[in-house]
Amino acid sequence: MCGIVGYIGSQAAAPILVDGLRSLEYRGYDSAGIALNPGDGRFRVTRASGKLNNLQARVDMADPTSLGIGHTRWATHGRPTEANAHPHRSPDGTVVAVHNGIFENFLELRAELTAAGHAFATETDTECLPILVSHLMASGLAFREAFRQAIGRMHGIYAVACLHAADPGRVLVARSGPPLVVGLGEGENFIASDVIPLLRHTRRVIYLEDGDLAEITREGVSLFRLDGTAVQRPVFTVPYDPVAAEKGGFKHFMQKEIFEQPLAVSNTLLDRLPLDGGEIPLDLPYTLDELRAIRRITILACGTSRHAGLVGQFYLEHLARIGVEVDYGSEYRYRDPVVPEGTLAIGITQSGETADTLAALKEAASRGARTLAICNVMGATAARQAEATLLTHAGPEIGVASTKAFTTQLVVLLLLALRLGEARGTLAPGQREEIIQALRELPALLERAGGMDRQLHAWAQKWHEATDFLYLGRGPLYPIALEGALKLKELSYIHAEGYPAGEMKHGPIALIDRHLPIVALMPRDAHREKVLSNLQEAAARDGRILALVEEGDTGLDHIAEDVLALPRVNPWLAPILYVVPLQLLSYHIAVIRGCDVDQPRNLAKSVTVE
Repeated sequence: MCGIVGYIGSQAAAPILVDGLRSLEYRGYDSAGIALNPGDGRFRVTRASGKLNNLQARVDMADPTSLGIGHTRWATHGRPTEANAHPHRSPDGTVVAVHNGIFENFLELRAELTAAGHAFATETDTECLPILVSHLMASGLAFREAFRQAIGRMHGIYAVACLHAADPGRVLVARSGPPLVVGLGEGENFIASDVIPLLRHTRRVIYLEDGDLAEITREGVSLFRLDGTAVQRPVFTVPYDPVAAEKGGFKHFMQKEIFEQPLAVSNTLLDRLPLDGGEIPLDLPYTLDELRAIRRITILACGTSRHAGLVGQFYLEHLARIGVEVDYGSEYRYRDPVVPEGTLAIGITQSGETADTLAALKEAASRGARTLAICNVMGATAARQAEATLLTHAGPEIGVASTKAFTTQLVVLLLLALRLGEARGTLAPGQREEIIQALRELPALLERAGGMDRQLHAWAQKWHEATDFLYLGRGPLYPIALEGALKLKELSYIHAEGYPAGEMKHGPIALIDRHLPIVALMPRDAHREKVLSNLQEAAARDGRILALVEEGDTGLDHIAEDVLALPRVNPWLAPILYVVPLQLLSYHIAVIRGCDVDQPRNLAKSVTVE
């Protein structure tokens, strides 16, 4: 997702900002820009669509201005054009801002500000902030107070940085959701979305908490809350240890990779969402006739990748109306499979080197199937072996238990289902556009899910001594129940089982008593009422329910011991969102139990043996 950098000091800001943005390229972006404040009442704003090189070619790197902010944007509201790139300005040119996240009430604010006579120049939600700050200052408020009041009007998630043209001595920032880090120097200070851009300049950093605002000058940093009260945050010293730097300040690689999922998904989607009603731009070597000729799909995978395939089965059958079977890569060759004409075999493997999946894909090809690999490593065996490849672009995943590789596999499968649905004419009117817009908003929703970390840590403290867990879901959420159970087993060595909720009464109900935690996945979808009935059956037998529900859904309050409310999401994207809390719960339980989170016993990252 988007990246923010900022600098105030005595050095030229432009090279620091551009270098900082380059170190944030992994976050995924489609445009970039910087704003310099030379103190003469006029900003020097440079923006460009596309890669950072396009921006750097336009920036005067010799400009001596020593105050500025920069941004790499991943489009959610408005197309990925130069006009929509950050930083955004108020119409009078006095205020600029950059923003990660989504202002959910931007339409209301836009209407209010338009009625007050302000003209908007972009399609973005972000533009509301600099215009509102300028509007409040016109009523007599100072920059800091106008910024504080404007932030108080913003609903949603955000990390923002803001400058005023007539005030070259300060940067104002705020955080609610997406990360924001302040780097402390001598006579200079920095801001960034990640600690990595800061390490070449300073080892001393402050991590802003949700609800924090800060005023950053050359001399220091003052933090305060929305009500204006001052607040203190600890200063951390980041060691110049390559491994620690690679972890980006996180305790474990797995923890880092869980929180990287908004960024990983952004990278997966980069250049794969259409503009102006065009086709899904997947780089597939199949003609339209060949796509229409696919009559059956066989998904071959193991472990977590197989769970992704099970979700993909729902995507492909519903959106493309093609029959799908999901097979264990380790079993496929040994059952003399039938491969009808028109079969597409999809091998899903994070590393591209999973021996069982490679062998199964080879077997399918020998029986006449077309082959497609979904993997995370360019040039891996699976990519070379299959006739087509869709890369997930999740970035390196060091933790053995897969997290961001899984969610990006789900995104690729959904994109593939949409592309096949386009080719076959099976998508319901409006459904394609709804899902595409939901995909644009998905990284921000994943940021919000990651923001529930503290509550999930509390759950882990409460439940880490349990010896068994049961995970329940229906429809495309039942594979997420399987994945949640697998993560808990892999990391904490606690026995856990995942089931379709309707299957509970066909065996697992015998295990339910007051000692059994039951993790229930219950978004407000077509399966909600059925899941609710299943959980009432469990509660009647003293099962202890931990429920993941949609915001505003109080249907489980009377029977669930713990409830986590997740943001509303398009039902087809619910599997991607709802798995994040399950990953965090497993992670925290494992840490509390003293387990090796990054390298669980007996497991390997890439299983290259049968």
